Amino acid sequence: MSRRLRSGLSAVLITLSCLLVPFGALSAWAAYGLADTGRYVTTMAPLAHDPDVREAIADTVGDGIMDEIDHQTDVRVTRGTVAPFVHDAVRSFTQTAAFRTAWNEGNRAAHDAVLRALREGDDDRDRPVTVDLAPVTAQVKAQLTEDHVPLAARIPVEHTEVALLPAQDLGRLRKGFDVLEVAGFWLPVAAVAFAVTGIALAACRRRALTATALGTALGGALLALALAVGRSLTLAGLPNEVSHPAVGAVYDALTATLRTVSWILVALGLTVTALAWLTHRVSRRRRPTEPAPAPQPQPQPPTSVEA
Repeated sequence: MSRRLRSGLSAVLITLSCLLVPFGALSAWAAYGLADTGRYVTTMAPLAHDPDVREAIADTVGDGIMDEIDHQTDVRVTRGTVAPFVHDAVRSFTQTAAFRTAWNEGNRAAHDAVLRALREGDDDRDRPVTVDLAPVTAQVKAQLTEDHVPLAARIPVEHTEVALLPAQDLGRLRKGFDVLEVAGFWLPVAAVAFAVTGIALAACRRRALTATALGTALGGALLALALAVGRSLTLAGLPNEVSHPAVGAVYDALTATLRTVSWILVALGLTVTALAWLTHRVSRRRRPTEPAPAPQPQPQPPTSVEA
């Protein structure tokens, strides 16, 4: 194989490797991080202490309880009389260990339900994926009753199901999830294979290694930028009644590992680049200099002999 052909093929493989780096990291994070129930629950657990998340949950659950009271209680009570007690009880409940347990179990149940629908569902019998809020309502009712809040014992504990995924989207999401599980393994493998092959084929391996390292660092930086832009777009697309700080906290918790990976890629690429440059400089300084060629003796003119 000619030197020019090797250099061209090496450049193509290294370019493909660098392009696959951010996509491989993203797909691996989704396939092995988000799709694992244990990791998901561990990631979401600290949010039970986040004040913005607790406030959003208190407002949502409190409003749900008040809606049930309005629809099913035959006693005419103004909403302004009972609502403050209900919301205060829910806020108080979000600061207890029971809430943290309910938060973890609720996240586990919701994640299991979503994964089961994506992996085992049938397109002909798809139903919305829901989670039941009745255990939380029962806890709030018990606390209100202990505090002797009027009408607390009459709060209906219904199986209030909150939709997580609509039925019409399950088919499309299932196909995307199948592709994601395959890509989560093969994209990182392909990125590494292309990089190794490209460096091995290069006419100058030091330059190929430096190019690969710089491309990896650039891919990590682009991934971090994409996460920041995605956060802004996610918050901008929310309706006004949804708590933006709470959604931002959830987004940050879910993408924390991916942000760490992006900065590791940047640091790794820049470190390898710096080491390649330093080793090249050191090798050039230690290379022995060739001695200058000795000057050739000049031919002497012939001397005349006197008779």
